[in-house]
Amino acid sequence: MDGQENEERSTRGDETPVTGRARRLAPRRRGAADRRGWRRGLRAAGVTLAVVTVALAGVVIGVLAGGRVTTDIGPFQAELTVAPAITGSTTVDVPPLGALLLDSHDGPTHLRVDLGALDQSRTEALLDDPASINQASQSAVEDVREGVMRLGMRTLASAVLVTLLLALLVFRDARRAAWAGALALVITAGSLGAAAATLRPQSIEEPRYEGLLVNAPAIVGDARRIANDYSKYAEQLQRIVGNVSQLYTTVSSLPVYEPAPGTTRVLHVSDMHLNPTGWQLIRTVVEQFDIDVVIDTGDITDWGSEPEASFVGSIGLLRKPYVYIRGNHDSGKTAAAVARQPNARVLSNSTTTIAGLTIAGIGDPRFTPDKNTSPAGSGLTKQVADQLIDVGDQLAATVRSSPSPVNIALVHDPASAGPLSGTCPLVLAGHTHNRQMSKLPQVPGRTSTQLMVQGSTGGAGLRGLEGEKPTPLSMSVLYFDKDKMLQAYDDITVGGTGQAQVNLERHVVENPKAGAPAPVTPTPTR
Repeated sequence: MDGQENEERSTRGDETPVTGRARRLAPRRRGAADRRGWRRGLRAAGVTLAVVTVALAGVVIGVLAGGRVTTDIGPFQAELTVAPAITGSTTVDVPPLGALLLDSHDGPTHLRVDLGALDQSRTEALLDDPASINQASQSAVEDVREGVMRLGMRTLASAVLVTLLLALLVFRDARRAAWAGALALVITAGSLGAAAATLRPQSIEEPRYEGLLVNAPAIVGDARRIANDYSKYAEQLQRIVGNVSQLYTTVSSLPVYEPAPGTTRVLHVSDMHLNPTGWQLIRTVVEQFDIDVVIDTGDITDWGSEPEASFVGSIGLLRKPYVYIRGNHDSGKTAAAVARQPNARVLSNSTTTIAGLTIAGIGDPRFTPDKNTSPAGSGLTKQVADQLIDVGDQLAATVRSSPSPVNIALVHDPASAGPLSGTCPLVLAGHTHNRQMSKLPQVPGRTSTQLMVQGSTGGAGLRGLEGEKPTPLSMSVLYFDKDKMLQAYDDITVGGTGQAQVNLERHVVENPKAGAPAPVTPTPTR
């Protein structure tokens, strides 16, 4: 029977004879198959993990290596850099002043903007055409947008390329390298897309500061209000300049004083504080009043930093002798930048003779760019007061030892002027942003000395936009006769932000040796 059953089973097409040995081996085969399947799954997981690891490493290396572009933002040359980060943010680095930190977006990317040197030609173009300031502010937004787009494309390409190369070196398999490259593309594009989708433009209004810029809120006030005020001011700038150009015609109608042939005309400016508007006004007055010499009693910059040094490039455009002393907001680098201008002369306890005038000058002994201005002598410690008087003593000694009689002495802070009494007829100063004319206490046996303190030709810079009443732009034209004695002076005042009025007030010195001025009715021009 058994043989018959086996024979029957062997004749069936759908059955296989099972021996006792086969039955014993079947569990072993199933276990081996399970182990092989487990090993294949583990190997697949390992390959997947390796691909992910290589993709992440490639993304990080690629972003760090290629995630940077150089672009022009307004007059600045800037470098934009993106880097992996735990939380999204933006750092705007303004060397050497510090940095602005912006909570600009979410996602694992950090954007860094390094503002480099100012481009000389673009900066001069802005100064030559004040109307272009508005255009520059608008184009700067486009510059940033275009730069960020290029940065994103470059970063994406760099991350994918580096990942592909790294995967080929690790796996030596084109299929796995392709998977790693595709994963790098997804990771990088997703990170950049998350940053773009969560962008917060309003973060620029709420920056955090590092370095010297920690003082920025106290120094420049509310950024939004200043920006709005300056925009309003720039809109009226062309009208203001046009009004200034009419002043020379106005002067000719004043019968009190007629400059004689041979009169030397000096333009006294001070405390520009980086306001580009001042340059346009200076150039207009230089041309309209046929100025022979420009005298600057300091604070041409705000922080005295190297990037600010390019601001003085407009001195050369005046094509007139420019005599300068350093203010407390000007650094040695600022003075060196002025000295490099072909028509400039920087006085540091020294004298120079220009257009027949012998001028002596000394810079401010302090370098305090983070300090607001204050009236002469107010709030000064004894140490600072002694410093200021000491530089006045130094300049007085220089004036007395000069081979030629000194006609004009220059100090930045009028607190330094006291020791100069009786050494020369006229002392020019600035610093206080408040125009004043007075006599120094007379020294017995010596001639009297007049002290003329200029207001701010730059309207105190950004500080002038903080108050309810903006600081006006001030400058004066001084008229010297053939004996180089002050005969008359015109005080020119341009209304501050939002005010388009220009005033000219002429003063005639009745007794030039006594230095007594006689004011004339001011002449406004609208």
